Amino acid sequence: MTYFTLTLWIWQRTESVTAIALITFFFQLPQIGIALFSGILVDRVARKHLLVLSDTVAAGCTLSVGILYAAQHLQPWHLYLIAAILGCFENIQALTYSTTIPLIVPKQHYTRASSMGAMVGYGAAILGPAFAGTLYPLIGLLGITLIDLSTFAVAIATLLVIPIPRTRIEPGEISQTSGIKHLWQTMTFGFRYISSQPSLLSLVIFMSLFAFLNQMGETLYQPMILARTGGNTQVLGTVVAASGIGGVVGALILSVWGGFRRRVSGMLVGLIGTGFSKLVMGIGQLPVIWVAAHWGTSLHSPLIFSSYMAVWYAKVAPELQGRVFAADYLIGLVIEASANLIAGPLADQVFEPAMQSSRWWVSSVSSIVGIGAGSGIALFYVILAICLVCLGIGGSMIRRLREAESLMPDQ
Repeated sequence: MTYFTLTLWIWQRTESVTAIALITFFFQLPQIGIALFSGILVDRVARKHLLVLSDTVAAGCTLSVGILYAAQHLQPWHLYLIAAILGCFENIQALTYSTTIPLIVPKQHYTRASSMGAMVGYGAAILGPAFAGTLYPLIGLLGITLIDLSTFAVAIATLLVIPIPRTRIEPGEISQTSGIKHLWQTMTFGFRYISSQPSLLSLVIFMSLFAFLNQMGETLYQPMILARTGGNTQVLGTVVAASGIGGVVGALILSVWGGFRRRVSGMLVGLIGTGFSKLVMGIGQLPVIWVAAHWGTSLHSPLIFSSYMAVWYAKVAPELQGRVFAADYLIGLVIEASANLIAGPLADQVFEPAMQSSRWWVSSVSSIVGIGAGSGIALFYVILAICLVCLGIGGSMIRRLREAESLMPDQ
């Protein structure tokens, strides 16, 4: 709610897309720098303390926004600074949260627990903007921040009464961090651990390829719809809402069902389903098709990511998960940032101009993706979708990936 309201506030102040995009930029940038340090913290400090600390700092940031707004001193640069602080502690919180699940959940329910977390995220993506859009005109930014602070109080109170076991620290681990060499070894431990496990490394490479292709698609679909509808934000809003609903439905199904017994099979099936859904999205030229296709894309998303995390929970010892998960998380951040940087220029400078040209293949391709504004983006989107389907089918043929769970012992 707060993020959506701040987006409205900064748009009203600046009417600048760049000003809004900078909030996300300053939120993500510190996470790349702090990810490996976060992994060390998670393995060395009680996870309950880290969760309370990150929530407390986030509450302080929200309070700062409320005070500055009430005093009529709030400026966009304040939000960028606060976003950078939030990014650091969000990184710690996300990593701590993910590594806490295997400490309090039985192994057979790892996929269920992960899917329930996904359901919360998708549900918030639907309800947050809806509530904020309704309440912002009535109670303003200050009222929204007060609601936000009350939810932090509930979250912290809940954490204080829930027992979370502490992980075992290896003898001599603390002393090993003395000296730059040992600190570097500790920071890079996650990468070395992943590279020493061939099946785990295969999983990381496979998911990195998926994340790269999928993130480029996520970057493209909104401008594709806007270009094809003449900037119709209502159509886009409906598609985005359908995506959130699909994610909630997928997570609900998975939390009840529990997922595939072989979790890697769940990843592969989910990836192929995502690829086919995106293929329909790129080929489709009517809002009803986009709504159904994007609903299908999000429906498969919890199956992919919950199955993936369940494998990690089962194979990596809890006292190592902070550093190992941090390495995987850092790879994901770099992959997604690279995809965002590449997708836009390729769409604007290669695919869109190509579809407006008189090249010999344009007439054949236009019979599939249509003509006019957005057709080049649609062609790019279809190519990415086909690559995703091929990636899923190809992954099922690689034994080291397909049988990763049986090749690696449980922790």
